[in-house]
Amino acid sequence: MAHETATLAAYVFNLKYQDIPEEVLDRAKVLTLDFLGSAIRARSEAESTPSMLKTLETLALDAKGESTVFGDAKTWTPAVAALLNGALGHSLDFDDTHADSSLHPSAPVVPAAFAVGEMVGASGRDVLTAIVAGYEVCCRLGNALDPTSHYARGFHPTATAGTYGAAAAAAKLFGLSEQQIIAAFGVSGSQAAGSLQFLVNGAWNKRYQVGASAMNGVIAATLARNDFVGATESVEGKHGLLAGYTDDAHPGKAVAELGKSYETMKIGVKPYPSCRYTHAAIDALIAMRREHNLTPEQVKRVEIGLHRNGITLTGDAATKRHPTSIVGGQFSMFFTGALALDQGSFGWDDYNRLGDAAIDALADKFDVVQDDRLEIGRTHPFGARVSITTDNGVHERLHADPSGEPNSFPDTKAMQQKFLTLARPVLNARAEKFADAIMTLERFDRVAKATELGRQ
Repeated sequence: MAHETATLAAYVFNLKYQDIPEEVLDRAKVLTLDFLGSAIRARSEAESTPSMLKTLETLALDAKGESTVFGDAKTWTPAVAALLNGALGHSLDFDDTHADSSLHPSAPVVPAAFAVGEMVGASGRDVLTAIVAGYEVCCRLGNALDPTSHYARGFHPTATAGTYGAAAAAAKLFGLSEQQIIAAFGVSGSQAAGSLQFLVNGAWNKRYQVGASAMNGVIAATLARNDFVGATESVEGKHGLLAGYTDDAHPGKAVAELGKSYETMKIGVKPYPSCRYTHAAIDALIAMRREHNLTPEQVKRVEIGLHRNGITLTGDAATKRHPTSIVGGQFSMFFTGALALDQGSFGWDDYNRLGDAAIDALADKFDVVQDDRLEIGRTHPFGARVSITTDNGVHERLHADPSGEPNSFPDTKAMQQKFLTLARPVLNARAEKFADAIMTLERFDRVAKATELGRQ
């Protein structure tokens, strides 16, 4: 290990808008828009939202501020806005995913960047620069943690590495020195937390802990801004992130090709509102249903092969075959697969089929197994093997990559349409104006002029 904390801090400090390749900036805008669509829809529809709002009121944390909560009419204080936007944007499980680190970069980073950007009167260019800094930090730390080992230890990387990404974005907008950024990372190490225990009962912890990582990053950077002394060597130290959160650390991945190769360009987007580990199988099931004119009655058995991470998150038959909550459904290969095979599509509104007898009956025909072909010699773990047994024989497909990965990234028009589908029911006619603002964010001398269009 060789001073990874300081190296990342120096990168954040020195990063300039004009040094970021245009394709990276364009990708950051599209990813930001994609995330905000989920946040806006979740403000009005996610079942966990009322509980969070009531809690903030109970604790007198609902004071009016100057920061936007997207899809909300009210403005909030910066840290609380980061908390809410992070939780909301992750609630539909429709937000982006970085395959190599198996985390959702926008959920902690974008809320922190907008909260602090509005707070300090930053420009759109400033905020975009901060978002790229945050993406690079959290994705690289996720790589260094090794997601398979990190998951095996029971941690959720979006909430752990994500705290550092949020701190990086906030620190960049505050204009912190290298030493202050190191301090912010030091505080982040004490706040990086996120348990996978939510998988047992479909709990809302997953949404909250990601929002908390955005808020904690803002708090860490603000403490450092006010000369708080944070721990040094927070990443590589004796009791640092890589010592405490994984059994297979790869510290070199945190800084490899830093500033030359952009992890931002490796972030994929979701066509379905569920765990990314279900997506390749869903793609294959929909395609095979169409190609072979399959109906549920013809299907005798379905076997889904996944990477072991996918088994951990979505493939436990004892707890996931018949989910009863949305979170349970989002992390059930059985439910999402049965839904896709039954109707040939899958969208947010389809969670109203939880408990549907036809879906449950089809899910009973599914088995989910570990497939070594998805583990050996591959750069990411999101593929799937699908085998469907019918009266007419067995149809099998190995689907190496889910749609929406960098090699099949949707064009801008498709991404805008996904955003509008989510945001129009909340923002109505303002949805188009807000989308245009995000896609031209670099033109705004004050980012607040753009964010105000995202309020209800």
